[in-house]
Amino acid sequence: MKKKILSIVFVITFFKVEAQVSPFKTIDSLVGIGRYQKALSVLQKTESTFESNTKMAAIYASIDNHKQASKFYEEALTFKDDYSVKIKLANSLQKEQKLKKAITIFEDLVKVDSENLLVQYKLGQLYVKTKQPAKAIKTFKNLLKQDSTNANYHYQLGISYAMLQKRNLKIDSFLDAYKNDEEHIKAIQQLALAYTFLRDKDSANLFINRGLKVSPNHIDLNKLKINNLYREKQFTEAIKLLQKIDTLEPNEHYTQKMLGRSFFNLKEYDKAREHFKNAKEIDKSDFKAYTYLGDIDFEEKKFHKAQLNYMLATFVGKEPRDVEYYQLARVYEELGNPKQELNSYVKAVEENRNNYKALYQLAKKSEDFYKDKKIAFKHYKNYVNRFESKDSLLTNYAKSRLKEIKKYYFLKGEVLE
Repeated sequence: MKKKILSIVFVITFFKVEAQVSPFKTIDSLVGIGRYQKALSVLQKTESTFESNTKMAAIYASIDNHKQASKFYEEALTFKDDYSVKIKLANSLQKEQKLKKAITIFEDLVKVDSENLLVQYKLGQLYVKTKQPAKAIKTFKNLLKQDSTNANYHYQLGISYAMLQKRNLKIDSFLDAYKNDEEHIKAIQQLALAYTFLRDKDSANLFINRGLKVSPNHIDLNKLKINNLYREKQFTEAIKLLQKIDTLEPNEHYTQKMLGRSFFNLKEYDKAREHFKNAKEIDKSDFKAYTYLGDIDFEEKKFHKAQLNYMLATFVGKEPRDVEYYQLARVYEELGNPKQELNSYVKAVEENRNNYKALYQLAKKSEDFYKDKKIAFKHYKNYVNRFESKDSLLTNYAKSRLKEIKKYYFLKGEVLE
């Protein structure tokens, strides 16, 4: 009798367990063949438990519906405080861009298990993303104590130092990342940028070339290479690389503009004009495209067209347009309009007080235009006081004119200071 009772209890228990397990087996098989909607439908009909909510959350996470995933992970945690589910919840919240909430959970997880390097790494990345460099530095230093060979830890530490403008520590960290992984393209790019900024040509070229060997189609490194070639007046080589990146990312403003500038320097004006027009269409706010078109017209002695393009550049431009006004002055000189020429030099100096060439021309043209030579004297004196060391030829001429104007007024009985 006892054996029969035990058998009955065993069978009842077996069917209860089978009833609980069976739906989840079905759900797993449905998810396995991509029928997630049917799996969700089955789950919605089951009792709300830790397991059912975890399954629901996992399905939503797999289809990138992180809002729903977070909701069901949070619901699962009301049934049981589970470490792994908290990690999944924090990941979903991060993908939802609820970064502060994700940080709070990751911080709690680190307190529970300080040896979970993956959680610490994600926390450090979130500190970087939320502009908390001090906390990020502390986190990545701690990670490096546990694993100094991980290039990503060094790289993220470098990014953290960059946020605090710690230049040397930043570069050292990127170099450590590179030493641990000579193909760490992000570290290589940062080193190329850092040495370019420092004008350390040899080091910059070393990392640019190394990066392009690792990743030949890396757009930003190609741009750094192009900029260097352009500065070195290797325009044909620059064009080859520009045409290459144009096939990778067609109709980019930078590419069209630099193609235009390179062809302009090679005096291939038709090609240059075509690319500057493309650049203008891509970014209508870039007034420099009009400036370059004006430069082409000026070189081709189409002065009225040049005038129009320079004027459009001054109209569209929002930042200092001293170059455009300077070029307009040159056009007015060619068109025989001295008053407008002089006015344009005045505007060039107003736009940029450090444009010494414009100030010199303003002094020179003022002497030619005005009978009152005191106006020119004031401008020549300003030029010598501020830009004496800029250009010896211009400075010598300005000094000679100051002497002559002072002599002119002295003979008239007036002393100029």
